[in-house]
Amino acid sequence: MKKKYIVRLTEDERAYLGSLIHTGKVAAHKRLHAEILLKADISELGDKWLDRPISEAFGVSTRTVERVRERLVQEGLESALNRAKSIRVKSRTIDGENEAHLIALNCGDAPEGRSRWTLRLLGQQMVELGYVESVSHETIRQALKKTS
Repeated sequence: MKKKYIVRLTEDERAYLGSLIHTGKVAAHKRLHAEILLKADISELGDKWLDRPISEAFGVSTRTVERVRERLVQEGLESALNRAKSIRVKSRTIDGENEAHLIALNCGDAPEGRSRWTLRLLGQQMVELGYVESVSHETIRQALKKTS
């Protein structure tokens, strides 16, 4: 299968990567990615290694080598050296307004037949009052912990 993302480093980029590998305190993943890029370089100064020997030499998967090459081509050298940013987006169940309702509820009197509010009771009450569609007791705990 033909590679889609080809690594061709300039002399300056090779010198920069070499300095990362051989000098000072550098994060392990950054050093590893620098070594992968140097081995994958197909320019006349490059080592021209294939993905499988690179993965075996550094103890990573071939997919890791592919991702580092892809990020170099698409996003540039610095992006290829650093870890990819997480793309997971999770909206907060309890935002500022709902948090205020939760605190007010917690400070109020406990339900009849109970001596105090439990996390599960607070969650159920928040749903019954229509502040949230659903909420776990752990989310309630984290919101209350943040305020104490």
